[in-house]
Amino acid sequence: MGGHLLRNCAAVIADEGNGPTVYRNVDLLTDGPAIVAIREGLQEEELPAGTITHDATGWFVYPGLVNTHHHFFQCFVRNRADLDWTKLSVIEWLERIYPIFSRLNEDCFYHASLTAMAELIKHGCTTAFDHQYCFPRHAGKRLIDRQFEAADILGMRFHAGRGGNTLPKSEGSTIPDAMLETTDEFTADCARLIDTYHDASPFSMRQVVVAPCQPVNCYRETFVESAALARDRGVQLHTHVGEGESPVIEARHGMRTVDYCAELGFAGPDTFYAHCWELTHHELQTMAASGTGVSHCPEPVYLVGAEVTDIPAMSALGLRVGLGCDGTASNDNSNLMHCVHSAYMLQCLTASTRAHPVPPPVDFLGYATTGGAALLGRRDVGRLAPGMAADLFAIDTRRMDYVGTRHDPLSLIAKVGVGMPTDMTMINGRIVWTKGEFIGLDEARLFAEAEAALAAVEF
Repeated sequence: MGGHLLRNCAAVIADEGNGPTVYRNVDLLTDGPAIVAIREGLQEEELPAGTITHDATGWFVYPGLVNTHHHFFQCFVRNRADLDWTKLSVIEWLERIYPIFSRLNEDCFYHASLTAMAELIKHGCTTAFDHQYCFPRHAGKRLIDRQFEAADILGMRFHAGRGGNTLPKSEGSTIPDAMLETTDEFTADCARLIDTYHDASPFSMRQVVVAPCQPVNCYRETFVESAALARDRGVQLHTHVGEGESPVIEARHGMRTVDYCAELGFAGPDTFYAHCWELTHHELQTMAASGTGVSHCPEPVYLVGAEVTDIPAMSALGLRVGLGCDGTASNDNSNLMHCVHSAYMLQCLTASTRAHPVPPPVDFLGYATTGGAALLGRRDVGRLAPGMAADLFAIDTRRMDYVGTRHDPLSLIAKVGVGMPTDMTMINGRIVWTKGEFIGLDEARLFAEAEAALAAVEF
């Protein structure tokens, strides 16, 4: 693979394991998939054979962002004015949107995945988790296989969340029959994907997460058997919790969702939930005690209009927190960089109503890097240091956009925001995006193929 030398970086946001530190006017050297040095004045004789040198004057270099919740397939159902969250509850919205999802075919899932991952990469995301729970019968079972194919083309480090829904609409779910699976179908395909793709080795590019969609749309046994399978195979667990479904779960099972999941064994340091905006302080304490993590998706909060996720309380309790874009039916972009800014600004909006202060801006960068890596069980990504994966992005700050901001690279993304694609994104030591282009790919062709796949489906 060879290496890359980023010469004379204006700032590198490094982390030796004790929190982020800004190194000014240093070089960053990679070799193969790993970072080997971050320091001033690296000499030519120190460089591995074949190292490519890049002039990084003016660049701020950040650890690659880690996305911990998304639904790539929803890229094909976005910018729809007729699906207005602000006028619907979550359950009403699900009933409206699922019949549309059920019309997608295998090609749609493949091209939508390419679309979402391309946008993520352009904006600094290097590790992406996707929660793919939509399996229309006519689309077949190889949808996640096609996602891994798409990730390989783009060079994305990809964690596939194999989701599924098992409870029929006749028993209270919101799922069309065309999207239902049995628990055995679901867990069997999870096992197949783990056996085929899951790689737990350092710098792994492919991992699998067992991720039944949500308790409100699955049988109890689905969650019990999911937890058993994941722990037998040593993989992570994920689902939706605390996004408006708790009253439904309480009516069915006599307890709200956090306690219900805990009773089923679907909690712990190998488990993380998406959203969690409606949770009580006691429920957050319960999650903190079990080590269960949260993927906070800030941009859907604008649309839900109910309440802003209590990140200050989560921080005070020591919950593991990561960031996610969420699917583009509730967030019409796949820009995790923008989510860092949104997450911080939403907490500022509600600061006067909170018992705990808003965490500092740098913590929001941490949620999108080290926090996300922790949720996914990764110790090799999420920070820049020798021995860590060479996953990073660079911003050339010699622009009018950054006048007056360059004194504090740690706060820049959360406080100011970055309104353009990165100047470089590197994943596993390979530059995948630079100077406005995907290396070795024709974006115009990818765009045309995705548009054609979308046009073939009648909504």
